[in-house]
Amino acid sequence: MKILVIHATAGAGHKKAAEAIYHSLQAKGSDFNFHIVDALDYTSPFFRISYPRSYAFLVTRLPWAWGYFFSLLDIPWLQPLVQVVRRLYNGFNAQALQKFLIQEQFDAVITTHFLPAEVCAFLKRSGQIKSKIICVVTDFDVHRIWVNTGIDIYTAACEYTKNKLMALGVPSGKIFTTGIPTDIRFAQKPDISALKKKLGIQDSIFTVLIATGSFGMGPVEELMELLKNYQLLIVCGHNRDLYERLKPKAQKNAHILGLVDNMDELMAVSNVMVTKPGGLSIAEALVKKLPMLFFSAIPGQETNNIKVLSSYGVGSAPSFLSQVAQTIHEWEANPKDLEALRRRMNELSKPNAVADIIALL
Repeated sequence: MKILVIHATAGAGHKKAAEAIYHSLQAKGSDFNFHIVDALDYTSPFFRISYPRSYAFLVTRLPWAWGYFFSLLDIPWLQPLVQVVRRLYNGFNAQALQKFLIQEQFDAVITTHFLPAEVCAFLKRSGQIKSKIICVVTDFDVHRIWVNTGIDIYTAACEYTKNKLMALGVPSGKIFTTGIPTDIRFAQKPDISALKKKLGIQDSIFTVLIATGSFGMGPVEELMELLKNYQLLIVCGHNRDLYERLKPKAQKNAHILGLVDNMDELMAVSNVMVTKPGGLSIAEALVKKLPMLFFSAIPGQETNNIKVLSSYGVGSAPSFLSQVAQTIHEWEANPKDLEALRRRMNELSKPNAVADIIALL
């Protein structure tokens, strides 16, 4: 089979999900002829630059505007207009992507982003490609922008996600509750003592992982001060300014990190995580059974993720930073509460998501 795994680099989650699938295909060897591409590499030069930058600007500087447009584009009666505008918009900006897909004629396309999903679905409807299309939804809630006539299979994070897709008109037979794909490393169970020694982490202190997302967002300096009595692992992502500000202020129990590629190890040595509620970050923590508190949620996909997680009794978003510190203090004082929370995470934890998605091929 000739397989394409495709994503779009707008935030880190879509790319990480695609890479998890691709690396698993690599491990399978020669049964598949597979490729991975960033859809933005097949768009116009201006679009390739402006698309991720405009997203980053909106979610970091004008989150209210992002939330407004997110909600606007999800209004049911606006969908006929939205679909026409999207087709014109994507058709103009992604002409090279359409030509690539028509020329290559993949047997199957696995897409982890809604932009290439729309392009693939249009080409399938118009008879220009015959590829089977698997759309991997990378959040726990679903925006209408993910749903396109022509998609053969949707993968869902959980039963809530499946039910939402059905409510949006997707037949149940096209939906598989695989979970959001995460790298196989998150399912591994390392020797924690040896890992702490490797990372320079003290073994006897309650450890809090603070994950700021790929953009390094949120009131991290305030959190660092409120949680100074704990061992802190603070991941600043791409935000170099944040890293430079925190480094001189860090006390001996605070480890300030930039963009990392060992989040699985950091989660493994942590007792709890304070994080932005991105779909991939949540999925990784669920596999690790790492209790979560959320902060600085982006209006739209991230606030909706919190609502879904809360309905399962997993994860919460305190209104004030002082409540974050109070909750962590309570968890440390009551290990049984933490253990009960980890048990509730079992329903949403999908360590075999990648294998289950590949099995659909």
